[in-house]
Amino acid sequence: MIKTQGIQELEKEYGHIFEIDANLHRLVRRIELLSYVNPLNIEKEKQQFFASKYKSEPNFKYPKLKFNPYKLHRLFFSQRLERIEDDVIRKFYQDVIYFYANMIQCIETIGRGKHFYYNSLRVYGTPTEKDVQNARFILHFADEPVSADMEKVYTPEEARAYFEEFAQAYGFPLKIKYSHHIAAEAMVSNSEQALFIKKNVKFSKNQLLTLGNHEIGVHLVTTHNGLQQPLRVFSNGFPKNVETQEGLAVFSEYMGGALTLKRLKELAYRVLAADSLIKGYTFADTFDLIHGQYKLNRNEAFGITLRAHRGGGFTKDRLYLSGLRKIYKKYQKEESLDTLLMGKVAIEDEDIIKYFLNRGLAQPITHKTLSFAQKLNTNKTLDFILNNLK
Repeated sequence: MIKTQGIQELEKEYGHIFEIDANLHRLVRRIELLSYVNPLNIEKEKQQFFASKYKSEPNFKYPKLKFNPYKLHRLFFSQRLERIEDDVIRKFYQDVIYFYANMIQCIETIGRGKHFYYNSLRVYGTPTEKDVQNARFILHFADEPVSADMEKVYTPEEARAYFEEFAQAYGFPLKIKYSHHIAAEAMVSNSEQALFIKKNVKFSKNQLLTLGNHEIGVHLVTTHNGLQQPLRVFSNGFPKNVETQEGLAVFSEYMGGALTLKRLKELAYRVLAADSLIKGYTFADTFDLIHGQYKLNRNEAFGITLRAHRGGGFTKDRLYLSGLRKIYKKYQKEESLDTLLMGKVAIEDEDIIKYFLNRGLAQPITHKTLSFAQKLNTNKTLDFILNNLK
């Protein structure tokens, strides 16, 4: 942890920066998008969709907003950025405010079809042609034999025990909660600094290793490293940080020996599902693409389709594969990834992070991602694929 005395000295020198940073921290805690975009009635709509022979459009229900979007917008834009004399830092915080404002618009329009979709595009973008080509390249590879490690036999309670043991090597507290209302089997809530486990599913041995490396090894590592930075923006999130964070998390799966061709194909399907939104596909159309044409089993196809269509069209999932490609290229060049573990930061912001470091407004990481120390992947097919992504 940074010493209190050091913080006080920084606050004297950079008072306006710390004041605005603290103001934004108080405001941003209310706008964690993933806590709003996951439907409350997934299982019910899934059964109805299957009963309709994949024809009906699901009618998802979403959590009610716990804040006034207009009022929150006004508070964000009332920050007196002109008080920050440093041009570089003032411009950075301006970008931060625009990013958070876009996030509010996303949350405000969840469940409102194209209104949400266009707001989602502003935050997460859309798959490029290169992304789609990479996805199709991955899907050309024949499926590998299913190993015993892929059999789903572990209960949520056993998963909890596994994650608690996994986290012991990291030395930070692990808060675990159960939920019925998350799209993934497990996910980290940055605002609650907690790992959520889906209550009504079972896990395979490989899945536990994957989630441990992904959620604890990266998402919680960057959460706790961010909390130890002088500025709260490191824990609240830099603009467009998702691609980097998810790229690091999947790369952690790879280095930890958990990544499989099946998992890589899942990320490829997500790109195609996100791409289908641009083509105007309905939920049933996207499901038909993944299940009917690519022959993925219906439960997994439903999950991928749900992730893309929730809220009205959510393109976040297209970033996992492109993020992995960017992180893998840094790894190939033997570049350190430590800077990207300092919080919820983006690969494009390495220069501003170094700028903060040089002024004492950031500090080196406390927690490292343990899987990065030694490559445990032994799957040559994965090496070939990652070396040939465009």
